[in-house]
Amino acid sequence: MITLYPAIDLKDGNCVRLYKGDMGAATVFSDDPAAQAKSFVDAGCQWLHLVDLNGAFAGSPVNVKAVEAILRAVNVPVQLGGGIRDIQTMDAWLSAGISRLILGTLAVKNPDLVRQACKLFPGKIAVGIDALGGKVAVEGWAEASELGVIDLASMFEDAGVAAIIHTDIDRDGTLSGVNAAASSELAAAVNIPVIASGGVRDLDDIHACVQAGNIEGVVTGRAIYDGGMDLNAALKTAQGTQPNRGPSC
Repeated sequence: MITLYPAIDLKDGNCVRLYKGDMGAATVFSDDPAAQAKSFVDAGCQWLHLVDLNGAFAGSPVNVKAVEAILRAVNVPVQLGGGIRDIQTMDAWLSAGISRLILGTLAVKNPDLVRQACKLFPGKIAVGIDALGGKVAVEGWAEASELGVIDLASMFEDAGVAAIIHTDIDRDGTLSGVNAAASSELAAAVNIPVIASGGVRDLDDIHACVQAGNIEGVVTGRAIYDGGMDLNAALKTAQGTQPNRGPSC
């Protein structure tokens, strides 16, 4: 059994999906993120995955009103990434009701601050590792580093990180299939729970993450927005109660 995290990516106050992380290739799926969040929760989702896309590029929160509206609309835990670069911002978001913060760029550029955050906010800090060609990308995926995915994850082995969200940028928003093998390899290399993200296409992808045996959860966005994957069936598959039926036609 794994946790299914429906993604709500926020750009200019709207709920969007990007194609391979390109801000210029955004598809708007809803102009009411709070209503979208509520629909996910009403369907049975027990967590929400939020990303402030504008914030990721700006280096500070941008879609604050949209996030706050979502928090008012739902009663499940919410994890949030994008533009979180200092302790003050972390404290503000946690005080607002966010359950878990995802630190990406900060993990590469200021790992000591991530360690400090883990001590200040136990169980509340996740590390977002966004992979581009096997290397870690930062600054809203706009900048590539020379750091390997497992190398970065290993730096936080003893820091108290609650989870790692591992995103394959080459697959994100493409419906080309989740890279369960890479996420499973990462999970095998560290003692931190790993959440797979990027490219989820159908129930087989959810099943692959379940079958990996060491992946904690999976983030899905475009597949459920486009209607190509039924959310109720995806939740049952994640919980191990829906038989795998093989490749979708």
